[in-house]
Amino acid sequence: MTKAEMDDFVRRAEAVYVTKLRAALEPEHVDEFVAIEPESGDYFLGKTMSEAIGAARRSHPDRLAHAMRVGHKAALHFGMQIR
Repeated sequence: MTKAEMDDFVRRAEAVYVTKLRAALEPEHVDEFVAIEPESGDYFLGKTMSEAIGAARRSHPDRLAHAMRVGHKAALHFGMQIR
Protein backbone atom coordinates (compact mmCIF):
# COMPACT_ATOMS: atom_id res chain seq x y z
CA MET A 1 0.00 0.00 0.00
CA THR A 2 1.39 3.39 -0.95
CA LYS A 3 1.54 6.30 1.48
CA ALA A 4 -1.31 8.00 -0.40
CA GLU A 5 -3.43 4.84 -0.17
CA MET A 6 -2.66 4.49 3.54
CA ASP A 7 -3.50 8.16 4.15
CA ASP A 8 -6.83 7.66 2.36
CA PHE A 9 -7.54 4.50 4.37
CA VAL A 10 -6.91 6.31 7.66
CA ARG A 11 -8.98 9.31 6.54
CA ARG A 12 -11.94 7.05 5.69
CA ALA A 13 -11.74 5.16 9.00
CA GLU A 14 -11.52 8.40 10.98
CA ALA A 15 -14.50 9.78 9.04
CA VAL A 16 -16.55 6.72 10.10
CA TYR A 17 -15.57 7.43 13.71
CA VAL A 18 -16.46 11.12 13.56
CA THR A 19 -19.72 10.80 11.64
CA LYS A 20 -21.13 7.52 12.94
CA LEU A 21 -19.40 6.32 16.09
CA ARG A 22 -18.14 9.18 18.26
CA ALA A 23 -21.51 10.17 19.72
CA ALA A 24 -22.43 6.56 20.46
CA LEU A 25 -19.09 5.38 21.85
CA GLU A 26 -17.65 8.27 23.85
CA PRO A 27 -20.30 8.39 26.59
CA GLU A 28 -19.68 4.80 27.70
CA HIS A 29 -16.42 3.58 26.16
CA VAL A 30 -13.82 6.31 26.77
CA ASP A 31 -10.30 4.87 27.01
CA GLU A 32 -11.28 1.64 25.22
CA PHE A 33 -9.97 0.86 21.75
CA VAL A 34 -12.00 0.69 18.57
CA ALA A 35 -10.86 -0.95 15.33
CA ILE A 36 -12.73 0.35 12.29
CA GLU A 37 -12.97 -1.44 8.96
CA PRO A 38 -13.87 1.50 6.71
CA GLU A 39 -15.24 -0.41 3.71
CA SER A 40 -18.09 -1.97 5.69
CA GLY A 41 -18.19 0.53 8.52
CA ASP A 42 -17.93 -2.35 10.98
CA TYR A 43 -16.22 -1.58 14.26
CA PHE A 44 -14.87 -3.65 17.09
CA LEU A 45 -14.31 -2.57 20.69
CA GLY A 46 -11.71 -3.91 23.08
CA LYS A 47 -10.16 -3.04 26.41
CA THR A 48 -6.80 -3.32 24.62
CA MET A 49 -5.74 -2.48 21.08
CA SER A 50 -4.93 -6.15 20.57
CA GLU A 51 -8.49 -7.17 21.50
CA ALA A 52 -10.05 -4.68 19.10
CA ILE A 53 -7.73 -5.53 16.19
CA GLY A 54 -8.11 -9.25 16.87
CA ALA A 55 -11.89 -9.00 16.65
CA ALA A 56 -11.61 -7.06 13.39
CA ARG A 57 -9.23 -9.67 11.93
CA ARG A 58 -11.54 -12.52 12.88
CA SER A 59 -14.47 -10.80 11.19
CA HIS A 60 -12.56 -9.48 8.15
CA PRO A 61 -9.35 -11.53 7.81
CA ASP A 62 -8.56 -10.12 4.37
CA ARG A 63 -8.99 -6.42 5.25
CA LEU A 64 -7.16 -3.83 7.30
CA ALA A 65 -8.69 -2.09 10.28
CA HIS A 66 -7.64 1.24 11.77
CA ALA A 67 -7.37 1.31 15.57
CA MET A 68 -8.20 4.37 17.63
CA ARG A 69 -8.64 5.08 21.30
CA VAL A 70 -12.15 6.22 22.12
CA GLY A 71 -12.17 9.82 23.31
CA HIS A 72 -8.51 10.54 22.48
CA LYS A 73 -6.61 12.09 19.58
CA ALA A 74 -4.04 9.28 19.58
CA ALA A 75 -4.34 5.56 20.25
CA LEU A 76 -1.06 5.46 22.17
CA HIS A 77 1.18 7.97 23.88
CA PHE A 78 4.92 7.51 24.01
CA GLY A 79 6.80 9.86 26.20
CA MET A 80 8.98 10.29 29.19
CA GLN A 81 8.89 12.21 32.37
CA ILE A 82 11.97 13.86 33.79
CA ARG A 83 12.14 14.27 37.54
